Amino acid sequence: MLDSLFEYLNPQTLIQQGGLILLFAIVFAETGLFFGFFLPGDSLLFIAGLLCDSPYLDLHPALLISILVIGATLGTLAGYLTGRWTETYLRNRKENFFYKKKYLDIAQTFYNKHGMVAFITGRFLPVVRTFVPIVAGIIRIPFSRFLLYNFVGALLWVSLLVMAGYLLGNRFPLLIDHIELIIVFLIVITSIPVAIAFARQKKINP
Repeated sequence: MLDSLFEYLNPQTLIQQGGLILLFAIVFAETGLFFGFFLPGDSLLFIAGLLCDSPYLDLHPALLISILVIGATLGTLAGYLTGRWTETYLRNRKENFFYKKKYLDIAQTFYNKHGMVAFITGRFLPVVRTFVPIVAGIIRIPFSRFLLYNFVGALLWVSLLVMAGYLLGNRFPLLIDHIELIIVFLIVITSIPVAIAFARQKKINP
């Protein structure tokens, strides 16, 4: 069952089978819906860039980036509104695989440390990018400031990862034959900061 789940969540499989619509939906969900934290946002964007302007994903990178920035911006906005409208519900919600209070605590700690810049740097950290906008809604950050940093963060996150994949794919065409290894590498690299955050949170709240 786990093998089937991992295969289904493989970024290459998602892109090839779901195309742009599924790409948009995953970016939207992973950047603001509390149950989307486990989706492969970073690796998905990189692989999308790698496959961009090819038979697998026949789109110019500029168009792909524009569409996915909209998805990331709207997803984070949904997270903000979720936090704002359901604060009491989330604080008292029973924990399960898709929701744990420690995710909110990690995002709160990250925001307390970095302030509004958390909406930019936090984009590059799994879990944090999902729950920081929810925390923003809970603590009622001014909406205009949130919108500005939300858009800047979405633009940088999507542009850098998509263009990194696109440029590397054009410079080294054989990379497309080693997508599985690239995905594993990206997952490991992006998981390190999250593991450190979990460890620090555990020390604070043993």
